[in-house]
Amino acid sequence: MLNADMIVEKMKNQKINYDRVLRKMIIEWEKNEERPRILLHSCCAPCSTYTLEFLCQYADVTIFFSNSNIHPESEYLRRMIVQKKFIEDFNANTGNNVQLIVDEYKPNDFIQMMVKQNLHNEKEGGKRCDACFNLRLDLVAQKAQELGYDYFGSALTISPKKNSQLINQIGMDIQKIYNTNYLPSDFKKNQGYQRSIEMCKEYDVFRQCYCGCVFAAKQQGIDFKAIKKEAQEYVDNYEKENGKLVFTFNAD
Repeated sequence: MLNADMIVEKMKNQKINYDRVLRKMIIEWEKNEERPRILLHSCCAPCSTYTLEFLCQYADVTIFFSNSNIHPESEYLRRMIVQKKFIEDFNANTGNNVQLIVDEYKPNDFIQMMVKQNLHNEKEGGKRCDACFNLRLDLVAQKAQELGYDYFGSALTISPKKNSQLINQIGMDIQKIYNTNYLPSDFKKNQGYQRSIEMCKEYDVFRQCYCGCVFAAKQQGIDFKAIKKEAQEYVDNYEKENGKLVFTFNAD
């Protein structure tokens, strides 16, 4: 499979347009009649909406829900359920077969890492976010290598609040460690973010009010009691209708 480095190297001394890099890669896939397997990290259903609509035209995609940064646990469970439900509805409506892998939830590991590196007081968008991107991209790369995917990537680049240049630079560096390729992207381009908002309305997808990180949420003044109560009610209602949540840490 084509490695993004082959395209990026030709774009030195300029700000790299990672959306253009991805589209050039897609042209090569189609020219070679290739349909790659992609393991894509997603932090929430809204980020995966347009991302899946776009990528599923050219590749077989599995969503990797690995988000130990989300606090509290009830909110993590709500976002995981919403992600699962969106994938099921998206598959039913489009005829695609997107799979879902749910990683283990280890919030204490995330918090300890941030405190140990003295990043807990960093402002949103600063070094703490850099470390969080690094952590999750590394986890998806590990899993992609383990399961034999052609590419690993992240839906985070659809957010206008996230530094897509930084996310892509981290991904390009991480691919040097693993036997899998990084999928460059800037999914918010070409009205991608606007389309994600439209799809959330079409699929009735819950849109959260904070990234999930306890440190950022405290800085924003998020009311955790209200979030916990609301999220737990959502989880309880889901389990009443569908049975107790079961975590397998494998594709459905």
